[in-house]
Amino acid sequence: MGCGHSSKRARSVPGYEDPNTLSSETPFTVSEVEALFELFKKLSSSIIDDGLIHKEEFQLALFRNSNRKNLFADRVFDSFDVKRNGVIEFGEFVRSLSIFHPNTPAEDKIAFAFRLYDLRQTGFIEREELTIHHYVLLCQLKEMVLALLNESDLVLSDDVVEQIVHKTFVDADSNGDGKIDPNEWKDFVAKNPSLIKNMTLPYLKDITLAFPSFVLNSEVEDSDMGRGLGT
Repeated sequence: MGCGHSSKRARSVPGYEDPNTLSSETPFTVSEVEALFELFKKLSSSIIDDGLIHKEEFQLALFRNSNRKNLFADRVFDSFDVKRNGVIEFGEFVRSLSIFHPNTPAEDKIAFAFRLYDLRQTGFIEREELTIHHYVLLCQLKEMVLALLNESDLVLSDDVVEQIVHKTFVDADSNGDGKIDPNEWKDFVAKNPSLIKNMTLPYLKDITLAFPSFVLNSEVEDSDMGRGLGT
C-alpha cells in the first residue's frame, strides 16, 4: 500500500542507494537503513530541500542550541563527505553513521576518532588539537542524533574534558615527543575505553522505533526486521 510510490520517490533523491546494498556493507539492517532515510530527509530539507545535506544543514543539526562553529565541525563534515563534493549523500550518511553503531568493531571506532582529532592530517594527534572544543564536538554529534530522536541532551563538564586532555597526553605520549601516534592512541584507548564511549550510539539500534511511519512503506519482509539486532 503505497510501497511503489514511496520507493520511486526515494530513488529520485541524488545519491540514493538501495537499502539492501547499504545493509550488506554496514551493521544496519534493511529496516534500519530505511528508517535512517527518514532521518536523512529531515536533515537534507532543513535549509535546501534537494535531497542532499549541505554543510550549513549539517552544522545546524550539530549545533542546534549554539552559534559555535569551528574547524573541527568542518572536519566531521569532511569525514562524512567521502566523495569530497561539498555535500553528504544518503549512502555517505549511512556509511558514516555506521561507525557509531553498537555492532561496529572497537578498532574502527578508535581509528575514526583518531582521524577526527588529527585536524592537520599529519598522522599524529598534537596537544593543541585535543582541546575542549574537539571533545565536546563528539558529544554534540551524539546530541544531534538524540535531539532528532527527541531524547535528552548530553552534558559534559569542562573540568572532565580538561582531565581527559591532560591524562591523554601524560599517559598516551609514551615516547614523550609531544604528540600521539596511531599505535599510542590505540594502546591508550584500550586501557581507557571511556574515551570512545561517545563513538557508540545505542539508539541507532532502535532507530526504527523513532520513525514508525516508514514501516507502512517498507519493502522489507517481517522476517528481516530483526536481523542482526541481537548480534
